[in-house]
Amino acid sequence: MNATAPGADRPAALTPEALELLLGDPTDAANPYGFAAAVARDEHDEFPEDLCEALRRADFHLNYLPREWGGTFESFDRSLTLVRAAARRDVNVMPGTMFSIIAATCLQLHGSQEQQRRAAEILRRGGAVAFALTEAEHGSDLLAGEVRLSPDGLLDGEKWMVGLGHRCEAVYVVARTGERGPGAFSAVLLEPAGLPADHFARLPAPRTGGMRGIDFARLRFTGLPVPEGALVGRRGEALETAVKAQQAVRLMSMAGSLGCADTAVRLTLDFARTRRVGRTVLTRAPYARRELAVASAALLAADAVALSAARGVHVVPEVFSVWGLAAKHVVADASDDLIRRCASVLATRSVLRDGLFQKVQRDSAVVRVIDASALANLKSFAGQLPTLVERAAEHAGPTEEAEARLRTVFTLDAELPPYVPARLDLFARGADPVLDGLPRAAAEPAADPAAAGTTALVEQLTEAVAGLGARSAAARRPGADPNALVDLAERYSWLHAAACCVQLWRANRHRSLYGTEPGSTGWLGAVLGYLLARADGTDPRRYGSVLLPALDAVAALRDGDRLFTALPVRLAVSREES
Repeated sequence: MNATAPGADRPAALTPEALELLLGDPTDAANPYGFAAAVARDEHDEFPEDLCEALRRADFHLNYLPREWGGTFESFDRSLTLVRAAARRDVNVMPGTMFSIIAATCLQLHGSQEQQRRAAEILRRGGAVAFALTEAEHGSDLLAGEVRLSPDGLLDGEKWMVGLGHRCEAVYVVARTGERGPGAFSAVLLEPAGLPADHFARLPAPRTGGMRGIDFARLRFTGLPVPEGALVGRRGEALETAVKAQQAVRLMSMAGSLGCADTAVRLTLDFARTRRVGRTVLTRAPYARRELAVASAALLAADAVALSAARGVHVVPEVFSVWGLAAKHVVADASDDLIRRCASVLATRSVLRDGLFQKVQRDSAVVRVIDASALANLKSFAGQLPTLVERAAEHAGPTEEAEARLRTVFTLDAELPPYVPARLDLFARGADPVLDGLPRAAAEPAADPAAAGTTALVEQLTEAVAGLGARSAAARRPGADPNALVDLAERYSWLHAAACCVQLWRANRHRSLYGTEPGSTGWLGAVLGYLLARADGTDPRRYGSVLLPALDAVAALRDGDRLFTALPVRLAVSREES
């Protein structure tokens, strides 16, 4: 599809460093794009108009649009880092500028050339194309949706929590056209400005505790005559398309979780370094230091998992019906966990109404469920696990071709193939590439005599992964705990995340990760301790000193004014600090 004129000039891609310079030091109380302004907007339920406009002028909103639509998208890992750099200031910039990503992806997958052209035109200039899927009475139970498109083209029913529903110029609506199953739903692309007021209404949606001020709407259709040519793709394929598109959306939602996590840890470190308990600085007090170590390990783990997934979707999109959802669970849950740890260190300051931290807490909770609840996310891939894990022992390990794909995913300076959304699938088939390659990757930390503690954790991980097949078989036996398969999905998510961290370390031993020495196993041991504890359902504090290298790495990145990510980004600071 060619949504722009051949040879049309396209803007250069915005970099995270350029974004930081543009928006300035967020700790400056006078900065309209800083933390104080975000808290003030939150207190008054205000949309981040000025911040979003500054980002649009810098073409930030083009970072998820494909080049053929006039966008600047290059790769998900690049977009992930760019978006989290903005989201650390105020996560509301994501819905404010990027809520259209799911509708855009759906249209890429099955929209007509004219529908794609129209959407690209709207989105290039900073407008919005909303996505209307869920209904108040059914939530994540998508098969129960009642909004109906009749055979004679009349649309009836109500969608709720439609992002940017009040200001969107177009909306992708999923409606029932059949009686049962996924094939009973079709999609139409509507432009609200041209719809008759007696058949269509935009209504206020319930207010959210976090992401205050963001435009959510209920869209009510009352015998709306759907214009000719509004049907997107073929009848019966909308739900399948939407589910595929959500795999990409969950990747970008991780940037929101990481933005909240970055700010929570940065705030807490800054407080703990100046606060004393008796004669002891809080960062050296045993309890606070342990909580900060857990939070730091959770942060590095979340970053590694999100970065791996953002690269993996370019190389093996066929398995993202599992990989993407497992990564979303880990990143969102680890972010919530580290925010709770930070709150225990901040104590009363974590609940002050006019403070930034309480906004971050509430925003993170909304990010976690904005595309699906935690349970719906796990259930959506739990049924695929038996196919992936029960026959894993029969695999002889990855082929050379599979090994090469893994190296491309995890080697951070390796060039990625283009992202092809048409390769997304509803079901992952064959072996899990990350877990399949774990035994070979796990052998390498063992070669370092100084890494005995990390080696033991890698061996523990390998044993746990080998046991997934037996757990899956047990979960499907008659009389098994009805929650067993969902519990397995959660355990799988944490173990898959740990395997990603091993693969990331292995592929980048030649370079510094998280500001540590090349080949350092300290950060790896810390994140493995955290992730293995979460897989076992136990408190990560049991790993104690194993987690401390994560705190050391995070503290050093804070001292250097760097984003908390594997390949650190220079952040904007005031002249007094620089």
